[in-house]
Amino acid sequence: MAYSHPIEPSNAFAELGRIMPGKTSLRDVFQRVVDLTGLSIPEVTEASVSLVQGKEAHTPACTGGLALALDESQYELGHGPCLQAAAATTIESITNMATESRWPDWTARALRAGAHSSLSIGLPIHATIGGALNLYATEPHAFDDHTIAVAQTFASYASLAIANDHLDNARTTLSRHIDAAMDSGAVIEQAKGIIMGDRRCTADEAFAVLTTARNTTRTVRDVARTLVDRTAVSRAQVTGGP
Repeated sequence: MAYSHPIEPSNAFAELGRIMPGKTSLRDVFQRVVDLTGLSIPEVTEASVSLVQGKEAHTPACTGGLALALDESQYELGHGPCLQAAAATTIESITNMATESRWPDWTARALRAGAHSSLSIGLPIHATIGGALNLYATEPHAFDDHTIAVAQTFASYASLAIANDHLDNARTTLSRHIDAAMDSGAVIEQAKGIIMGDRRCTADEAFAVLTTARNTTRTVRDVARTLVDRTAVSRAQVTGGP
């Protein structure tokens, strides 16, 4: 989505500073961080937060379907800038997807989805949990040194939210998100299998079909769930089953 009413980063930071620890859920804090990041950095097309625990990764907050699709394609492939930033607490900047030599399979997907540059800021969260604030842009060379500095400040608020949250509550919340992410991954794999069977295409081509079908209000997960449910109903009607 495009942000038509930008605000100054200082005002965004002040708003984040007014969030009361313990009275706002982690998901809501993350959502406010990505929303304000997009409002404060005009070059951002969409933004997200990724959380990684072991081999499981998920996106608890994003500003739209493009960011979610780009995150989830990295989780599926097992590599990409947000996973690298989360694992090593680094800053991973891709100035031009068309010329980036790292993660070529992911950048090819990103280009097909319309993204031409990205920035992922690693979040220093916990010894067993990693995370990243991700910015995506439809133009190349969108993020300069000033943008990176501003994004780092937003990332620090995301990290602080987790640090201030009670450890037991954080574990419960993260576990619930991870379970949901696992369910989402299973649905997407089912949908890809249906598309591959119908179109006799590859897994990458099937995922591209799902990505193309999504929009700003429907995520890849939503498209996959609709396809799986519709297929189940159709097969039940053919077989006369329940």
